[in-house]
Amino acid sequence: MLESYLRTRLKEKEILLMTHIVLGYPTFEDSFKIIEAMVEAGVDIMELQIPFSEPIADGPVILHANQKSLAGGATVQKCLDFAQEVAQAFDISFLFMSYYNILFKYGVDRFASETAKRGLQGAIVPDLPPEEGQTYLRAMQEHNLAPIFIFSPTTPDDRMEYLASFGRGFIYCVARKGVTGADTTFSEQLDSYLARCRKATDLPLALGFGVKEKRDIDFLKGKVDIAVIGSQTIRLVEKEGVGVVGSFIKKLR
Repeated sequence: MLESYLRTRLKEKEILLMTHIVLGYPTFEDSFKIIEAMVEAGVDIMELQIPFSEPIADGPVILHANQKSLAGGATVQKCLDFAQEVAQAFDISFLFMSYYNILFKYGVDRFASETAKRGLQGAIVPDLPPEEGQTYLRAMQEHNLAPIFIFSPTTPDDRMEYLASFGRGFIYCVARKGVTGADTTFSEQLDSYLARCRKATDLPLALGFGVKEKRDIDFLKGKVDIAVIGSQTIRLVEKEGVGVVGSFIKKLR
């Protein structure tokens, strides 16, 4: 379902935009305004992060947003309810992103069931490899949800093929080693890595970690199918407020 949605959009656009927000940051009311502005500005798909106290794949910008959201009273249940609200309000695809501890404590089968019931199309769980995720993979399949897996520049070719065999929807390619939010050099050095990613899977490719401006997205056209904007939007909200989001996203197009 998610893959067909993306391929339909790719018939109309050279590259799609995926954004990432931390639910409840700065508040749930602000989260709704941010999503609304992003959709109006042309975003095609969005990650809704359920905040966690130790988000190990995230850098200081998203870590801070997680902490602020939790301090403001965000819970898994509030995030599920909010996600249902936005999935019904906006005509794009939404995914959950969080860490396995959240799913484990909530109940993996229950989490997948609630995700589907609330109109989301998949999930990114970066700290759960397929070898330890059989319960998760089974639950996602039962509810027709896409488990999104991650490639990195250090992932060997055979590992890429193995991960892709479990993936649905698309593959998330991180642009470099490390956590979110740091600088990435968009140069020909990425070409050989992305060529390996293409060889490993027929699924659409998304690339994130360091995408900040239009020239980054222009560089990625023809190389990947989806550009992912994460920390930069949160950084702008922190510095300038929610009102800057729409104009920032429009400039990326």
